Amino acid sequence: MKKLFSIVTAITMLGASSVYAAGNGPVDVSKVSKDITAAATKKKFTIATVVKVDGIAWFDRMRNGVNQFKADTGHDTWMVGPSQADAAAQVQIIENLIAQGVDAICVVPFSVEALEPVLKKARDRGIVVIAHEASNLQNSDFTLEAFDNLAYGAKLMEVLAKSMGGEGQYVATVGSLTSKSQNEWIDGGVAYQKKNFPKMQEVTKRLETSDDANTDYTKLKETLTTYPKLKGVLGGPMPTSAGAGRLIAERGLNGKIFFAGTGLVSVAGEYLKNNNIQYIQFWDPAVAGYAMNELAVMTLSGKKAQIKAGLNLGLEGYGNLISPDAKKPNLLYGQGWVGVTKENMGKYNF
Repeated sequence: MKKLFSIVTAITMLGASSVYAAGNGPVDVSKVSKDITAAATKKKFTIATVVKVDGIAWFDRMRNGVNQFKADTGHDTWMVGPSQADAAAQVQIIENLIAQGVDAICVVPFSVEALEPVLKKARDRGIVVIAHEASNLQNSDFTLEAFDNLAYGAKLMEVLAKSMGGEGQYVATVGSLTSKSQNEWIDGGVAYQKKNFPKMQEVTKRLETSDDANTDYTKLKETLTTYPKLKGVLGGPMPTSAGAGRLIAERGLNGKIFFAGTGLVSVAGEYLKNNNIQYIQFWDPAVAGYAMNELAVMTLSGKKAQIKAGLNLGLEGYGNLISPDAKKPNLLYGQGWVGVTKENMGKYNF
């Protein structure tokens, strides 16, 4: 009951939180069509964005985009998530939103399988569902991915392999073994490694880290004890950049263990600067949050037929959406990732 109370309280507080003045947020909306966002529509919609875990830098940044969308358009949008990565807590949050009768739910699932029944329930009640990082989700009106997941992972492996000299042992991390997108990133990386760098070896099954930097650190430390010749870390979830960086820094392993993975400069910048890690990739979660809310409003405003391959959302990385699978026309990809090293990290302030 205490946990449920904290979830309900979080929803209430976030719904009333302060927002950016229109046009002053982190997302460049200069090319966004007012017709797409339906800013002038007479009806204002209530849209909740439910994330894997609240209170980490990645989703703090996403909240910025959600808040900016509210300021720009006047729709009642807010973000909420469990305090820890927990599929059951996400389910409970969505149950509460269904009971509230929101118009739409934008969701970044921790476990796609766990959320399928409750998202079906939401859609059966007439609630629009827009998903992100969930390419295998069935119960959504649209799923918007920032990019081709396999290509994203292949690029991470390309950089990691070059740092490792094309040979040696490595390990890969995911937030959850059921997090579809992160596992696709690693799938893409491993496939690229097997094809191009046969002297490299993935030494153990993927480490499941619950999107928590301390868990990343602990599991990587344990792996290093078991495999003292470990030479590389391929990081799926953003917190691995901090967990791996901390371990390498503490053990004085610069130049002996290398890292390439998802990260943010605000989290991993210290480790990039000190050469503990070499490379991070990311897409801007603020833009992803804004884009999901755009699709929700378009769907609610009767513009669902416009949401297809070729759609230009007017946002960086989402200017020409593609539909990679003809059998799943509601699955759309952008082109939204960037690669960051010590040399160009100063360009990014999040």
